[in-house]
Amino acid sequence: MFEEKIKSIKGSAIPLKGDDIDTDQIVPARFLKEITFEKMGEYLFCDARIDDKGNHKSHPLNDKKYEEASFLIVGKNFGCGSSREHAPQAVKRYGIKAIIGESFAEIFAGNCKSLGVPTITVTKEEVDMLLKHTENHPETIYMLDLDNKVLKFSFNSISIQVPEEFRIAFIDGTWNATALLAANSDKVKETVSSLPYINNFQ
Repeated sequence: MFEEKIKSIKGSAIPLKGDDIDTDQIVPARFLKEITFEKMGEYLFCDARIDDKGNHKSHPLNDKKYEEASFLIVGKNFGCGSSREHAPQAVKRYGIKAIIGESFAEIFAGNCKSLGVPTITVTKEEVDMLLKHTENHPETIYMLDLDNKVLKFSFNSISIQVPEEFRIAFIDGTWNATALLAANSDKVKETVSSLPYINNFQ
């Protein structure tokens, strides 16, 4: 079973300043009790966006000029902390199609990959430039080209980095490993049944 092939992504961006933004900030722990991920998009950065009385704080995700953005621009070590899958689920279900930053926590990046959300790295100087440009020109449309490993916008072109195995998986539509295993369950059973240390595999 193949998923959607992701070769390019086009859209506006949300600038989110700060390094070491962890998964507890992305989705507060109290929302982990949800049975499904269905509402996770509503909880994205909930504590940073809404005060105790339910009023909206000053936050990029509350700013109308960044509505319906496809990209989230972040700093260094984004997604650190616990490995909860709720964090990338919230990002995806909010509508973000790719994240651009200086670096990402390894497990967070892997979870994003399994959801079809590329985590793209650029230099600190380029992150700072993208944050400033997006703040000054929120209408900017970015084009992420995974085939050629570039991010284009406003006559600019930036070389991007992404693990090659991730890039190929996005382009080929094989980024969802669980779906691939389910679609090839017969082969999985055949392989497992041949292993001498596993008995009575059904």
